[in-house]
Formats: sequence, C-alpha cells, structure tokens
Amino acid sequence: MAKVTDSYEVMYIIDPTLSEEDINAIVEKFKALVEANGTLNELELIGKRRLAYAINYKTEGYYVLMKFASAPSFPAELKRVLGITEGIMRSLITVITG
Repeated sequence: MAKVTDSYEVMYIIDPTLSEEDINAIVEKFKALVEANGTLNELELIGKRRLAYAINYKTEGYYVLMKFASAPSFPAELKRVLGITEGIMRSLITVITG
C-alpha cells in the first residue's frame, strides 16, 4: 500500500537586500502554503550567511529551513512556487527517510 504522507525538508535562500518586512512576508507565505497542504513540523530561520559562491553577484543570503509532512504530490507544487517567487535565490527540497 502506498504512503499517504512523506516527510520533507526544504531549505531556501532569500535575497538579503530585501527589507526585513519583505523577508518575513516570504517566510509567512511559504509557512502558510505548507500548513495548507500538510503539517509543518519545524521552521528554522537560520538568518544571513555567506554563500559558498556568488549567486547573481550576491555573496550573502538569508537561509530558511522548514521540515514538513505532506502528500507526495505537494513538493512539486512547492518547487514551482519557489521558482517563480521574486526574492528566492535558491531552494532545495529533500525527502527525509528513516
């Protein structure tokens, strides 16, 4: 029988040149999206960190880590929304096993 939910982890990097209100709005947008489609287990605002390599000529980014459980079809939608959201520099969604 197929699983109804899986556990996932998403880390995304927000452009640090945005205002604090804009960064908080982006975090709340994705928090609400995850809560509407699954269960948010953990939200960690890591904060501004130096990047390993420049992205669009920027050497810093604001890191956010979320752990959640959802249906296997939701991460594809989350990836799509992350990709079209202004201010998101990079994102990575992984399945948590074990």
